Amino acid sequence: MNIYVGSLSYNVDEAELRDIFEEYGEVTSAKIIIDKYSGKSKGFGFVEMADDTEANQAIEELNGHDFKGRTIVVNKSEERKDNNRRPGGGGGGGNFRKDNNNSNSRGRTNFRSNY
Repeated sequence: MNIYVGSLSYNVDEAELRDIFEEYGEVTSAKIIIDKYSGKSKGFGFVEMADDTEANQAIEELNGHDFKGRTIVVNKSEERKDNNRRPGGGGGGGNFRKDNNNSNSRGRTNFRSNY
């Protein structure tokens, strides 16, 4: 079972996260989510446990538990929803408009940003 763990102290590492859940059973993975720009923890992570019964016991006992000075939120991880996003991303571009009032001396049209 995949478990969401939120409100973690920013100082908690993956080994510590694994250790607290191993008290309840076998942990197959523990992952702290890291901000890609700062390289620092975002304050949440995920733990994967092999046995659902052990995972449910960990959720029940650790949710609302004080861990490293923070009251953590622990619950079953929900599958990420699509949010109607289209594949392929990005594109757009061309965020310029023609400025018809500012032609230069050679008759060329200037362009300016909408910003």
